[in-house]
Amino acid sequence: MIDYDFQAHAAGAKVLGFYALRPQAKLPMKQTQGAACFDVHACCDDQITLKPGERALIPTGLIFDIPENYSVRVHTRSSWAAVKGIGMSVTEGIIDHDYVEEVFVPMVNNTDKLFHIRSGERIAQIELVKTIPTINTWIDDRPTKRGNRDGGFGSTDNMKGSE
Repeated sequence: MIDYDFQAHAAGAKVLGFYALRPQAKLPMKQTQGAACFDVHACCDDQITLKPGERALIPTGLIFDIPENYSVRVHTRSSWAAVKGIGMSVTEGIIDHDYVEEVFVPMVNNTDKLFHIRSGERIAQIELVKTIPTINTWIDDRPTKRGNRDGGFGSTDNMKGSE
């Protein structure tokens, strides 16, 4: 875990605030200088046990104060998914800047064994993402082919040079 980088803040970094709902809540932190995401922790009074195939919302004990024009993306920790068989029950969680309630992480036990989550354990990763102002509109003409792509879902597997 690294210390808060006050120089980065002075250089124009965005501030992502956290309000602790319970005293055992932990501030999300990067584990290395090069980490892209901050680890978020479970915050519960008792351990949470997930049965095989079971899903549950795991409390973080935090309310996020997300800057305007940003959102927070929540990702599965790769070590939990690859080694332990535990992941998020959604591909990616998105927390909008106007959501100001406790953040929960939707987890699923993909194994055939009971899995225990204890308060203070790192359960997911979060990243602050800029929201790009977008206008959706109807267009009159169908978009034309771009590049050498033919099809979707696995279509690039058969392209020359994709081996």
